[in-house]
Amino acid sequence: MEELEQGLLIQPWAWLQLAENSLLVKAYITRQGYALLVSDLQQVWHEQVDTSVISQRAKELNKRLTAPPEAFLCHLDDLLRPLLKDASCPGTATFSCDHVAEALILRVRSELSGLPFYWNFHCILASPSLVSQHLTRPLMGMSLALQCQVRDLTTLLHMKDLEIQDYQESGATLSRDRLKTEPFEENSFLERFMVEKLPEACSVGDGRPFVTNLQSMYMAVTRQAIQVGQKHHDAGDPQTSSSAFSWGADNQLLNQLEEPVSSTPSLPGPETEPTVSSGPMQRPQLLKVKRKKLRGLFS
Repeated sequence: MEELEQGLLIQPWAWLQLAENSLLVKAYITRQGYALLVSDLQQVWHEQVDTSVISQRAKELNKRLTAPPEAFLCHLDDLLRPLLKDASCPGTATFSCDHVAEALILRVRSELSGLPFYWNFHCILASPSLVSQHLTRPLMGMSLALQCQVRDLTTLLHMKDLEIQDYQESGATLSRDRLKTEPFEENSFLERFMVEKLPEACSVGDGRPFVTNLQSMYMAVTRQAIQVGQKHHDAGDPQTSSSAFSWGADNQLLNQLEEPVSSTPSLPGPETEPTVSSGPMQRPQLLKVKRKKLRGLFS
């Protein structure tokens, strides 16, 4: 379960449009279970389950399908991964959600081996510490990183102005007047930005701009936090390690996140050629064969 917790931390957020509303979602699926985090920008819900829960829920929802839990996890990964990587990807599954008291149930319907496949993610309200790990602290880190980036760009602009001034004092002139710029004034720029750009720049909307434009920085910040936590852990400083987002992860985990279910062992199955979907979301051939063999276990 520790691998699920750590793996989920590094996953990017994805934007999921449902008929009822839109959600921000991140998920991590392995052979041992899955972890899921969902937010509607008002609340955050979480579910983390192991193979025993997978087996029990699969029996309740899919009485005509029999397979080991790894096969169900593999199919869930097939359904979620393309959708979470590309919100415009139509996918083969239908998603809906229901609010039950303070819980959220995310329902999935698709087909598996020619039979209907159903799955319900039973998400409860996330703890404050979990919200802090996945949102509050990473967003603070991103803000600090962007502030540092602005400072570096401001310094670069001042250096460019000095360079232009030196050219002018040496008698150089512009060949095209339209390229002429005024020296950069930081205070004037910030005042103008606050008045003209800030209302549009900080419009959160349904969360899609955050998912579309900032996930590379989000992942960089979370990975950096894990590496810092690991260094403090190796140095024997548990207090500092736990404060660094509480992310004392194994360094090997950082290299295992692209294909978390691909480690599923090959199992006997039919030798028919697997169906390959077209488009940019195709998997490596080895992974396709493994998934084909897992599906062959369904009866």
